[in-house]
Amino acid sequence: YLHRNPQVAEQVKKRIEQSERERKDLAGIKKLANERAKKANLHNRKLRDCRYHYNDEPTGKDKDSIIEKQKESTIFITEGDSASGSITKARDVETQAVFSLRGKPLNCFGLTKKVVYENEEFNLLQHALNIEEGYEGLRYNNIVIATDADVDGMHIRLLLMTFYLQFFPDLVKNGHVYILETPLFRVRNKQETIYCYDESEKQAAIRKLGNKPEITRFKGLGEISPNEFARFIGPDMRLQPVMIMPETHIQQILEYYMGKNTMERQEFIINNLKVELDLAEEKPVAAAS
Repeated sequence: YLHRNPQVAEQVKKRIEQSERERKDLAGIKKLANERAKKANLHNRKLRDCRYHYNDEPTGKDKDSIIEKQKESTIFITEGDSASGSITKARDVETQAVFSLRGKPLNCFGLTKKVVYENEEFNLLQHALNIEEGYEGLRYNNIVIATDADVDGMHIRLLLMTFYLQFFPDLVKNGHVYILETPLFRVRNKQETIYCYDESEKQAAIRKLGNKPEITRFKGLGEISPNEFARFIGPDMRLQPVMIMPETHIQQILEYYMGKNTMERQEFIINNLKVELDLAEEKPVAAAS
């Protein structure tokens, strides 16, 4: 086949050569990075772990109950100490862990896996998930990206999804990665409180409660109290699965959205720009969809 298809043979050859270069690059830094991660894990403030893990061997009499707990095992990846503090106080310590990022992660599109070991955030996250040697040891069944619903939060989501698709695409393909939905508004009076996830829900809540209810716009996850947050990460938690279709070419998708700022991408942003009107404040707010 390769003799009859020299172009395919050349692509396979280049891929093999690239893999060999990556192995040599990794060999020099992998040991050092792992030693650094082990030291950090001893007092790692980024990770608030839970009791049950997806890869644990169930023991004891009630194995079925333990297996169900393992399936529920979740790690929330948050931005900053403020958001992680609220989630940490509200979480179920049996099945919910929290990993706190420090600022925006690196855009790793086009980089080799060497960056996973060189970048402290990525290296600690890889160790927290326990996926360095493969997916068999994955510690959490659900990997939930929990960021603010603003421009910076959306950008962090995109950078994290790029990280998973670039280096650990099977996490996405096998349905382990999600986006946490949290309410944008709280509308309440003395009798009732309604949490709203978009403008239409807010307007419906205002009509229902009437007589000028109190309206709060949550600017970030850190503004939501732990008592309130408990209901957003409990049984009624809203999660958007990160999915990729079988026919989708991952590298082409990443190139389009995370590569060089081409005219095609600029046109896509312009054509999909929406102007949302906050009916309560009557101020136009532009947002890219």
